[in-house]
This record gives sequence, structure tokens and C-alpha cells, in this order.
Amino acid sequence: MARFDSLQGWLNWQEGLHPRVIDLGLDRAAGVFNQLNPEHKKPPTITVAGTNGKGSCIAYLEAIYRAQGYKVGAYTSPHILHYNERIKINGRPVADEPICAAFERIDAIRGEATLSYFEFGTLAALDIFWRSNVDIQLLEVGLGGRLDAVNIIDADAAIVTSICIDHVDWLGETRELIAREKAGIFRCGVPAIIGDTDPPRSLFEVAAEKNTPLLCIGDDFTYQKTGSGWNWRCRDRLLTELPLPGLQGEHQFRNASSVLAAINALNDLVPVSREAIRQGLATAELAGRFQLEPGEMPVLLDVGHNPQAVRTLLEYLQQHFADVKIYAVFAMMQDKDISGVIRIMKPMISRWYIAPLANPRAATEEVIRRCFQENNIDEVAGGFGDFAEAFQAARQGAKKGELIVVFGSFFLVSAYLSYCKERG
Repeated sequence: MARFDSLQGWLNWQEGLHPRVIDLGLDRAAGVFNQLNPEHKKPPTITVAGTNGKGSCIAYLEAIYRAQGYKVGAYTSPHILHYNERIKINGRPVADEPICAAFERIDAIRGEATLSYFEFGTLAALDIFWRSNVDIQLLEVGLGGRLDAVNIIDADAAIVTSICIDHVDWLGETRELIAREKAGIFRCGVPAIIGDTDPPRSLFEVAAEKNTPLLCIGDDFTYQKTGSGWNWRCRDRLLTELPLPGLQGEHQFRNASSVLAAINALNDLVPVSREAIRQGLATAELAGRFQLEPGEMPVLLDVGHNPQAVRTLLEYLQQHFADVKIYAVFAMMQDKDISGVIRIMKPMISRWYIAPLANPRAATEEVIRRCFQENNIDEVAGGFGDFAEAFQAARQGAKKGELIVVFGSFFLVSAYLSYCKERG
């Protein structure tokens, strides 16, 4: 008999099963996976690691392979509204029933292993994908790479999108240390695509140790924008007049270029036509990344939560909203570089509204206010009871044609979308 009869029941139980929310290491997940899938059946696999850009790369890969007609499994985290968003087949979140069935199979064989919430989800995704006979699976690394549960799978190609300072308690305080952790997804003889324009030396050191062939942006593959589109080259292959990436921002050319390098590296295993590439690039979608909600007072949503991600947000605002007054509804997790993010966005924001989040990891208003003081910012409103109060205050403060930006955390974007859903 199943332990629970609902997805929420399983998730609530998982949150308290393992003594630590984050507990990096492969032994627990690998041990259970060996019992769950003793023959290690898997479809062709692309694993994506990096500080920023992972979700975008998965979105492009998913759209392109689907345009080719393949059945595509995509595992990403975190979700924004519903847990099911983490496990998708052909762009659609998997329903509660198959996820619960996977959890039941995992629970039945795990023995004394106290799997974490993330490990349960990763194992469920892998189980669902091979049982569903997907043609290719796309796996986003949750944290780091070397010790992340996703790394129990030997991928057929790997992408490292970017390296910047984040999760220092787990990955290290320098780009070199962080890059070494992310390079843990490298495998002998398996191509690894590097989308960072200034890759740390440790990536090359790990690649040499593992005999991993690297393809680096700017050297092995490049892109060039044209009047109406862009061109991409990887050694002797050239794709011309590609449509603009479906996701907004200058950095999306780098993400899309890295994706094309991975697809090209796997073309013998999973062939893709030029037309599928063109269609997938143009139609890729991703919630919460420069997501513009139109209206008299438009709202821009962005999940960026570290300096590198927020710098791309600033560039986007400077390009598209340079002459518009901008208000920010803002919150971040306590382990992030809050002051650094505020410093970057300071030139573009006229007034800030601190939104409380019902999450134990969220920074308190007191902590956020200290960061504003460090940056000599006085135009700050707070004292709100919940997100809705903060957002409504921002709407009352803004005028028609002015922009409200909701940014700083996945949880904040989720709060906005929940707020909108409640109001129809």
C-alpha cells in the first residue's frame, strides 16, 4: 500500500525525511538508482550545469529537439508554481499520478537511505523518463555538479553555462573552486561545452584529468549578430541567418550558441535538421526570465538572484526601458549577495518595495534594509504583511506607463503569479 495518496502528502513527508535540506553526495541517490534501474537504462542525455543560464539552455534544447519530432524529457529546478513543472515530457508537466507512482517505487527500495527532497525528485524524473521511452533527456544540475544527484547519470554531452560567485557555503568562495565543482559533470571522452566567456583555469584542469574534450565559446564555436538574425559557427559547420532567440537579453545569444554546440556534438546520436534548430530557437519559452506582463502599468518578472544574473537584467532595462520610471518589488534569500544585487540595480530603480516571503530561507526586512543603507538608498518602502500588500503599494505609487519589476528570487516570482491566479 502506498505511503501517501497525494503528491502534496509525499512532498510534505520528503521535506522532513532527511536531516539536512541540502546534503551533497552521490552515494544515497546512486545506491537507490542501482536498485531502481539495475540495468542503468537511459536515453541519450545532456546535463547542464552553471551559475546562470541553465534553465534557458534547457528551454532551447527542449524546443529544438521537440521541433525535430523527438519525445523529450526535461528535469529542472526549482519550480515556480507547481512541483510538476520540474518533470516535463514534451513541454508538459507530468501529472501527479506518475510522480506519486515513482515516489512509491523509490520508497519501496530505498531501505534505510534518508533521501533528500531533491534526491527523491531527481530519481523520480530519471525513473519516469526511461519508463516513458523518451528519445532524449535534459537534466539541469541543482547545485554545483560533482556531488549533485543529477551526476549519478553519465551524460552524452555536458554544458557549463557560466561561473560566478554563488552558493559559497557549498561550492567555495572563488570562481576557480566553484568551476571545479561544476566540472564534476565531465566524463572521459564525452564533449563538454563551455559557455563562459572567461572560463576559470580549473575547468581545463579537470578536463585534462578526465580526458574530456572541451568546446569553448569564442574559440571552438562563435556567434555573430546580423541585421535580421545571427550566424553560428563551430569549426567546419556554419549556420546562417538564424532567428533571434525566443528568450530576451543579450546573454541569450551565448546560451543559444552553447546549445547549438551540444546539439552539433550529438548530431550522430540524435540528428537535428536546420529547420528544427530555427523553429526551436524562435519558439523557446521560459517563465520568470524577463517575462513581461503587459498592461497600463506593465510588470516585468525575473528570477535573477545573484550579481551576474541581475547585471543582465540591468542591461535589458537600459536597452528597453531607459526612459521609463521603474519601481522594484524586491526580496532575496538570506544566503545571497543582497547588497551586491542592490548596488547593480540602484541606477535604474526609483523606489523599492520590500516584499515579505513565507520562506524560512528568505532574508528579513531588517537585513534587506541594512543592505539599502550600505548603498545609500532612502527610497524604500516596507512593513507590508505579505507580497500582495507590497505589490499593491507599488501599483499605487506608479503611474500609467511606468514599469514595476518583480525580481530577486524564484519564490518572489511565484508569489506574484499566485497573486494573479487568485485574482483570476
